[in-house]
Amino acid sequence: MSKPTQRSRAAAAFAASAILLLSVAPTEARVTGITIISTTPAFGGRVFGEVGAYEQVRGVVSGELDPFSRHNAVITDIQLAPRNAAGKVTYKATFTILKPVDISRLSGVLVYGVPNRGGRALGFGNLGGSATDAGDGFDQKPGHVYLASGWQGDLVFNNGTAALETVEVPVLSGVTGPTFARFVTVAGNVNTRPLPGRGRTPAALDASNGRLVSIERETNTGVRSGVAEIPRSDWAFATCSAAVPFPGTPSASNICLRNGFNPNLIYELVYTAKDPLVLGVGMAAMRDVNSFFRRASAADGNPIAGRINWAIGYGRSQSGRYQKNFLLLGFNEDEDGRIIWDGAHPIIAGQMGQFNIRFAQPGNIANIFEAGAEGPIWWGDYNDRRRGRGVTGLLQRCRATHTCPKIVDDFGGPEIWYSRGSVGIAGTTGKEDLRLPSNVRRYYHASTDHGGGGGGFAVAQPAQDGLMLAENPNPQTETRRALFVALVEWVTKGRNPPRSTYPKVSDGTLVPATAKAMHWPKIPGAPTPDNVMNVLMDYDYGPDFRYNDQSGVMTNVVPPIRQVIPTPAAKVDEDGNEIAGVKSLLLQAPLGTYTSWNPIASGPLRGNEGSLAAGYIPFAMTKAERIANRDPRRSIEERYGSQEGYDCVVRHAARQEVRKRLLLQEDADRLIAQAAASNVLPSDPDNRTARQLCRKPDDDRDEGKGDDDDDDDGDRRRNRDRDD
Repeated sequence: MSKPTQRSRAAAAFAASAILLLSVAPTEARVTGITIISTTPAFGGRVFGEVGAYEQVRGVVSGELDPFSRHNAVITDIQLAPRNAAGKVTYKATFTILKPVDISRLSGVLVYGVPNRGGRALGFGNLGGSATDAGDGFDQKPGHVYLASGWQGDLVFNNGTAALETVEVPVLSGVTGPTFARFVTVAGNVNTRPLPGRGRTPAALDASNGRLVSIERETNTGVRSGVAEIPRSDWAFATCSAAVPFPGTPSASNICLRNGFNPNLIYELVYTAKDPLVLGVGMAAMRDVNSFFRRASAADGNPIAGRINWAIGYGRSQSGRYQKNFLLLGFNEDEDGRIIWDGAHPIIAGQMGQFNIRFAQPGNIANIFEAGAEGPIWWGDYNDRRRGRGVTGLLQRCRATHTCPKIVDDFGGPEIWYSRGSVGIAGTTGKEDLRLPSNVRRYYHASTDHGGGGGGFAVAQPAQDGLMLAENPNPQTETRRALFVALVEWVTKGRNPPRSTYPKVSDGTLVPATAKAMHWPKIPGAPTPDNVMNVLMDYDYGPDFRYNDQSGVMTNVVPPIRQVIPTPAAKVDEDGNEIAGVKSLLLQAPLGTYTSWNPIASGPLRGNEGSLAAGYIPFAMTKAERIANRDPRRSIEERYGSQEGYDCVVRHAARQEVRKRLLLQEDADRLIAQAAASNVLPSDPDNRTARQLCRKPDDDRDEGKGDDDDDDDGDRRRNRDRDD
């Protein structure tokens, strides 16, 4: 009888799972029950070398929390939450696992991807892939297990029947308090808008509840003009339509405006809400799910029992901001005092967010008047004298319990220009370099969009609706893949990653966010960075808000502004491209100016930084065109001479980045081929400029030497006396 193939084993597993509904009561990690809903082949049964095929396991866990445990006491409102007969606070959460069918082939690494607004993150960096196509198999080839689970409590719990990862958290029935909602750039001819998120239900729908104002203009420092209160007789908590005009049908989830919303105005609604969600329970649920799948036994229902030696968590954007809050509040330690993640990779995450606050909007980003950077957004300890907060730091709790992970903090321009990430570098004075702890590396992607652009080597880029500048194509993907490999090696082998690289005050590469300080070039027809920055403001949310924990209850809404906190930016070169940080091959062979900011083109927020936006201004193609345009930046022709010259610059940059371990060789080869096929310039092997570029000596032979010795964890004494 022939040996079964990987594909046949996967099919057998699928057939078995179709009739299996497993529900057991584990004893570890405060997960009290697990139900496996389905086990199905992943990626069409594709085989990944020695690792074999992957499968997807979906299910739901139930758990309970001791509200009196020090591990849970930080959760806002947990003492008010309903309890079961045992006096515990309960939750349910969905989960999904991607794992090799043959668990003996696991690498021993569990990678937890924090879902973004419920969207699964079951893979780190496949190129050319999708939910059903693994692309180049970057994630699967090493044999890692990928896990995601629900944490965001204001999403509707789906019990595992839909794609989103969700969690069911307690509701505080009868609790009321103030909250607010903003409606910006609403499309014209609309008269009904949804209120933002669950857990913010109006306490009453009648005219006694709520105040709505319109605003003609609002700066990024909170200065308003043209503020007008809209009479209560002209709006209602209701849904309106052509069939049911104002005052419409009463609704606890919508607002209707008699004359419709004006797209040239901002609308701000303050009202009394009821029945808030205990959102912080989602953090504890995520902690417990991670601990369960890392350590629980097969008898407890764990499908990867005994196969996990290390765990790494990562999150992108909202998920990365959430990850910072998770670490701040001490959730990297389970209720038995054990570490959750050995490594953490918060990605494109500047500040934190609204994840453990009553009546919060966890899906929001860094909008004005919303909480997000009240707690520390720096890794080491720092005395926040400017705001009077004392000595704070993201890692204080985990350091006290010896449960801090090794951290790769990787972000780009919009995390400075929109989500205030530079305050985490230079503190609340903006005038000092804050030390990084020895377990943290920071990598700043110079001149990039949020998460990076689409890459490629093309001069023309599409415009962006509502913004002044075109799309920024400068990528981060290839660098991030290399950083993830380095993090895995750091966690599993103790090999230190490349040294941190980011703008600093001390070397003059982190400066005030003005054209003068940044040395912004005078590009004809282009906006300047003046007054664009979405600055950090010190808000007064009232006495029940716990600022250093980014938690608590907001009683002042809309909050008064105490002061504006300096929020610096990265300095640029003569082309307007940022000097410090990790530079992609495209930025080292630039075809234009890649800005980390992009102002809003019109409307009440005109001139302010667009939401996590970045921009692009192409170079002139020829010297004659540059002179005619009075552009101070050299043309593409002047820089590279011919396509051969451009190709040589890309190849040289690729060699440098591979040596520094900031680019994988496979990605370098692909990018070099992509650049050669780009036809940026006509071919001319005899072009003088091109020949000079191609003869450039390989002077970076020692580039990156010693990176493995930088911040060596074994040399604590040296690390106390030096920066990263």
